[in-house]
Amino acid sequence: MDTVSSKVQAVAGSAFAAVFRAIKVVRPQRPIHPKGIQLVGTLERDSGVREPSGIPWVDTAGSNVVDARLSRSIGLPDAFPDIIGLAVRFTEQDKLSDMLLATTGPTGLGRFILRLRRDAAAAVFSSMMPYKSDDGPVLIAARTIRSPDRLPVEPSAFRSLLGSGSWILELHHASPLGPWTRFGTLTLSLADSVGQDTAERYDPVLNPLPTAGTYGWTRRLREPSYALARRRG
Repeated sequence: MDTVSSKVQAVAGSAFAAVFRAIKVVRPQRPIHPKGIQLVGTLERDSGVREPSGIPWVDTAGSNVVDARLSRSIGLPDAFPDIIGLAVRFTEQDKLSDMLLATTGPTGLGRFILRLRRDAAAAVFSSMMPYKSDDGPVLIAARTIRSPDRLPVEPSAFRSLLGSGSWILELHHASPLGPWTRFGTLTLSLADSVGQDTAERYDPVLNPLPTAGTYGWTRRLREPSYALARRRG
């Protein structure tokens, strides 16, 4: 049964890669998430007693300087809603880590369904694919707790509304269908006054979350597409 399941996952991964390859013909640089906004900030993990996730990095108080990118995943015209992606990069013990979140529902099976949104400030972002912990699968999510009233994911509008202020998100962890537990705060601001995009590529396969494991099925689904994304042009 495990062999059959692995083959199905590999086929699904190849199918995603085929779609990715087709899009790359017309968007050779960035097939998905073609236009984004470069952000910088800090990720603070809370101290004190809280429900553990089973991932030591998540469960231990600490701080990381981060680079981030907010983007429209499909690349639909700005007037339309889109799946909003939030990629966060930091260094822990001299190793890069990339945490990729996308707009989903907050509860139940909705956590595994991507949602089209217009406004980043009103959205819930989650990892969708679970991390592997000592206690089982773990999802990570982020939601806004302080920002301008709206943050449309169109660079000039986002830059104008955020200005020199901060976008603050609360970070949570949960089992796939369990309650969310707060574990930290992500504070982001524009990387510069222009709010330009970044050429950096974020890759959770090459740069996993510190102390978190990955499931074979998530690697089989992701790796073919991410391997294509690493090829520039």
